[in-house]
Amino acid sequence: MEETTTSDAEAPPASLPEIIDRVLQAAEAETTDIRAILHSFGRASFTPVLLLPAIAVATPLSGIPLFSSLMGIFIAIVSAQMLARRRHLWLPNFILSRRISGEKLRAAFNCIRPTAVWIDARTAKRLRLLSRRPLIFIPQLICLLSGLLMPFLEFVPFSSSVAGLGVAILALGMLARDGVVILLGLLPYAGVAWLILRVI
Repeated sequence: MEETTTSDAEAPPASLPEIIDRVLQAAEAETTDIRAILHSFGRASFTPVLLLPAIAVATPLSGIPLFSSLMGIFIAIVSAQMLARRRHLWLPNFILSRRISGEKLRAAFNCIRPTAVWIDARTAKRLRLLSRRPLIFIPQLICLLSGLLMPFLEFVPFSSSVAGLGVAILALGMLARDGVVILLGLLPYAGVAWLILRVI
């Protein structure tokens, strides 16, 4: 269990494409771990770090057994610390040391990069009230609940990926301070509810 250590050499990623580019850079090795990816973020704020597991679980990486559960725990831990307004991010060693194939990581994140560029170009500082306190606690709480639910959603096909997409959109809205994007981030949860009802 440890505080994440980040480099002061690089500025933190400030956009969705930049976050993906940092992951791709870390994925040049044959295998990498979460610690190395977070180190490439520099002195990152909580929101870019929250985007990492959310994007990952929304990609084909979610097909790896228990990967969605691990990313859900990651999301829940980061979201809880955002709600608690901690100054430094803490992550357990079992998450930081999780190793991922560089080839699989590159394939997944290269696949979504064009979409990320398109989405990022259309964000703006709109409805900023939703990205400020106290209303910012609403998307943070939704992200926390989503992360806690993901281990259980492993039993419902595609539902963890849809929940991950919801967290990613909410996190992007918080990063861009775009209240419209935050509102759009609520839509995937209707899909999660539909998938759960189909199974029930």
